[in-house]
Amino acid sequence: MNSAPVRMGAAVALPMQTPSFVHQLSGVGKQTQAKLARLQIETISDLLLHLPVRYQDRTRPQKIAQLQAGQEAVVQGVVDWLEISQGKRRSLLCLLSDGSGKLLLRFFHFSSQHLKLLKTGNHLRCFGEVRYGHQGLELVHPEYQCVVKHSDQPATLTPIYPTTDGLHQNTLRKLTAQALALPLAELFSPDFLQRFDLFSLKQCLQTLHYPPPNTDLSPYQYRLIFEELLSQQLSMALVRQKARQFIAPQMQASPRQQPVLHSLPFTLTRAQQRVLAEIQHDLSRTVPMQRLLQGDVGAGKTILAVLSALQAVDAGYQVAMMSPTELLAEQHYQTFRDFLAAYTVDLYYLSSNTSQKQRLYVLQKLAMNQPCIAMGTHALFQTDVQFNRLGLIIIDEQHRFGVTQRLALRAKSGENHHPHQLLMTATPIPRTLAMTAYADLDVSVIDELPPNRQPVQTVVLPNERRETVIARIRTVCQQGRQAYWVCTLIEESEALQCQAAQAVCQQLQNALPQLNIGLAHGRLKSADKAAVMQAFKAGKLHLLVATTVIEVGVDVPNASLMVIENAERLGLAQLHQLRGRVGRGNIESYCLLLYQAPLSRQSHQRLAVLRESHDGFLIAQRDLELRGFGEILGSKQTGLVAFKIADLRRDAPLLPVVQQAGRWLMQHEPQRITPLLQRWLKTGLVYGHVY
Repeated sequence: MNSAPVRMGAAVALPMQTPSFVHQLSGVGKQTQAKLARLQIETISDLLLHLPVRYQDRTRPQKIAQLQAGQEAVVQGVVDWLEISQGKRRSLLCLLSDGSGKLLLRFFHFSSQHLKLLKTGNHLRCFGEVRYGHQGLELVHPEYQCVVKHSDQPATLTPIYPTTDGLHQNTLRKLTAQALALPLAELFSPDFLQRFDLFSLKQCLQTLHYPPPNTDLSPYQYRLIFEELLSQQLSMALVRQKARQFIAPQMQASPRQQPVLHSLPFTLTRAQQRVLAEIQHDLSRTVPMQRLLQGDVGAGKTILAVLSALQAVDAGYQVAMMSPTELLAEQHYQTFRDFLAAYTVDLYYLSSNTSQKQRLYVLQKLAMNQPCIAMGTHALFQTDVQFNRLGLIIIDEQHRFGVTQRLALRAKSGENHHPHQLLMTATPIPRTLAMTAYADLDVSVIDELPPNRQPVQTVVLPNERRETVIARIRTVCQQGRQAYWVCTLIEESEALQCQAAQAVCQQLQNALPQLNIGLAHGRLKSADKAAVMQAFKAGKLHLLVATTVIEVGVDVPNASLMVIENAERLGLAQLHQLRGRVGRGNIESYCLLLYQAPLSRQSHQRLAVLRESHDGFLIAQRDLELRGFGEILGSKQTGLVAFKIADLRRDAPLLPVVQQAGRWLMQHEPQRITPLLQRWLKTGLVYGHVY
């Protein structure tokens, strides 16, 4: 979203909401305030944007004679009699008559107020679910009100809101009605509303909370969806704009990059060459690079990271490369050493398991004014780690880190300049997500695999075929190949029907005594885990039983078979990542997906996608459609927006026009942006400020 810088100082005269917080509304005490907070309702805006999930039509009372058990209905009549029954359970009984028939109202919890309002001769309008009782049809604890005999019926539908324990629908309705009576801040100008064909905010909120029967709600929902997506886009645009105000170190292409390329046992693909040129160009500028590098499993991202780091080091700067696991960090460290063995480059490794002596040594080196490459896990952004000339940050599998963690690492460069930043992921990001969650980044895609990569044949099998699968492993390993068996849990859990890695390892050792079998999972000590992985990579183990710890960072070209248990429990992107551990050479490879029957319809659809496609981007898009935005990003993505009303699966087609609206607003009415962000993005403001 490129435009002139936005100056947020000059404020437009916008109407303010008074009161601003729900605790200022009538009837909101501390208990109600706490319950509303559980629904993330703190402000008047929060309350008004807490939309109904459905509606009840109470505008047309039914004749009692026409009622049927199981339906929700409105009835209106006169109280014939009232009595307290002392049966098995004390209850208040009220007989209602409308001339067509009689209906019993039953209350198990009642007070003197009930006796006053339900006295004989009063006219009532009641709503509830009709059910069979001992004396015929009845309503149990219906909602009711006293009415004049010929009073008007409600003109609008009755909203049903998402709620929490102890917070009644009537409370939410009364508070919402209070809020709707307040002056609402319309944040868009008449010109903007007309240009993008939007209803006014007041009209939308009034209609969505209390729509007349048979109203088409889509244009009113559109306004709020549009506004929420716009706020998110503007937040990302401001983040991007703020970052571009900093000065980054200028790094010209290194003369040592070409010799490294010539020494490789392979030639870069055209896609790799294109992305390398993009990175080289970014690093040569004084504007901080903010680039997301996407590449499917095995597409060749690591060599681009090596060449980028070399460009920074040869320009006199330090590089920090962060990985989410020690396994991956150690592998990157070894890979960098191999690629740069013939060149004088200082490489350091730091993790939570680094010895105190080695840690102090690395910290001293990083604090010195000399170029180097520091590699490791989240240990790189701990407080005592201080860089002297941090010029480039590389983050692998960036989706495993929260935004806060990334910011903590970048902040180590000081306040006056920002290092360049290269984020890498082997989890392809659907275009929809790239346009929203990563709108502040330039995106590069390695969209072709090396020519020697063989597509992995994927087979979906029920767990009943387990013996056949074990026999297949025996055959593959006897032919000199290796195999993985992936379990989703470490310990037994009958509820989840998952086989534990430890139990499976024992079972396979019993069934395949002629094979050397290793076990790797997240609870092993790092040294033990590394030893197992190294033994497998060296060919000393035929079969590796592991949890999803092997999802990233394991490269064994001789492995040609993978078995994934309980595959229905994993997301498509994760399954695709795991499958990428095989087929890394020129050997025909297979991935067997074992599932627990019965398989749900959605699980069947998901596994079918994996069986039929090897396109990581297509798989990621289907994962988004089937599982949704939040599950794919994960709850740890601190700072990424959680939509209240918008749904990217449904609303993705709106993004181009929303981006157009954002550019127009930034250029013509930038003073309206801050109130818009305050309405929708509480955390987004903090994120945008510090980024």
